[in-house]
Amino acid sequence: MRKRFLFTFASVLLLSTLLLAGCNSGKNADGNGKVTLTFGTSQSGIPRTGIMQTMAKEYEQETGVKIDFQVVPDAQWRDLIKVKLASGEAPDIFNVDVDPLSMPANVRPEENAIDLTKEEFTGRMSEEILPTVSHKDKVYGVSFAPTKIWYVYYNKRIFEELGIEPPTSYAEFKAISQKIKEKDIIPFYQAPASGWYQVLPLFETGPNYEQSAPGTYEKLNNNEMKVEDLTQLKTVIEQLKEFADLGYFGKDFLSNTVEAGIEAFGQEKAAMLLRVPGTEKEVSEAYPAMADNMGFFVMPWGDNQTIGVNPGGSAAMFGNKNSKHPEEVLKFFRWITEHDHLQRVFDEGEGNLTICWPEIEPKLTQDYIDYEKNHEKGTVMQAAVKYIDPQWMDIGKDLSGMFAGAMTPDQIMQNIDKRRAEQAKVLKDEAWQ
Repeated sequence: MRKRFLFTFASVLLLSTLLLAGCNSGKNADGNGKVTLTFGTSQSGIPRTGIMQTMAKEYEQETGVKIDFQVVPDAQWRDLIKVKLASGEAPDIFNVDVDPLSMPANVRPEENAIDLTKEEFTGRMSEEILPTVSHKDKVYGVSFAPTKIWYVYYNKRIFEELGIEPPTSYAEFKAISQKIKEKDIIPFYQAPASGWYQVLPLFETGPNYEQSAPGTYEKLNNNEMKVEDLTQLKTVIEQLKEFADLGYFGKDFLSNTVEAGIEAFGQEKAAMLLRVPGTEKEVSEAYPAMADNMGFFVMPWGDNQTIGVNPGGSAAMFGNKNSKHPEEVLKFFRWITEHDHLQRVFDEGEGNLTICWPEIEPKLTQDYIDYEKNHEKGTVMQAAVKYIDPQWMDIGKDLSGMFAGAMTPDQIMQNIDKRRAEQAKVLKDEAWQ
């Protein structure tokens, strides 16, 4: 345990040192007078296709301004950017996952972010996304977020060969997973090493909690009930543990990363995984044999059958208010949000079917449209309940501890309540006074 702690601490220290060096280089023009802007982000904060880096090189050719990307593993980015913002050493541009409730606390925009309110491009972002990048009637961030819905994607060929159908309850989910496992295929790809992926079932199914007991979100926000009181949430956590114990996540799954999931699914080593609309494109381009071989269904944890919608849920770019090159940051934001450049980000990204810019035509296929018509929708818990999203990575660590046998579902829920109370106290939330 001590060795693991020392290794983790050393890793974070090294990443912090490297990012600090990168940030310092971005605060000064280099020897030939050219400006370099540092861009700090988590791995999942920008498309894995590399389109942002490609466009940044084109921007450099046009303007002479270099964009130096500092990409940090997802599991470490949230803590690292908080440290950098607090110390005044954040990159010139930084990506942060946003939602209307947590963005002000995570970014502290009045202190750390360039005010974009008067920029022309802010008026072209969708009304749904603006609250996630705004605070006190001022706009601070730029997002390319799709309407975020996490579905379970499945291999149609495997399902057909085994004579199984997409489940509509946890019992059915468990039964088909057993049949898949018996064929030496990983039933469900899980990725605890990325730090955040294992948390999705807990809160993406939040609309199911709210529908079962209307007013749940409001009571949680008013501190009239505890997370520990959510029996359905405890059920979901217990079901995740059961899947792990039964081997439905595969062997040695604790070291799995989100990035490796596409390979496992594309090579048909795993039959199911959690992804967002547009996954078909990303998978089939890398693995042509998977074309037309993917279906999807809502997460059936806790017998959920409601589509969870996150109006934000993705990273947004912020300009560092303390940057020595604020005008260059603004010029880059203006450039990247030109219509043709938005279209390229959309077309050459990870296959998302929507983007939060109404001028860009969505690519939703009829199967998604029909599926959504036949299912109720609701807002995911982390976008509607205070003090959930800021502790997302901490909850991920707790779940990994549970998978390893070091924690119980009750302890996880108690920890969530404890951290909510701590965050509320820091923010002087009257409901917790």
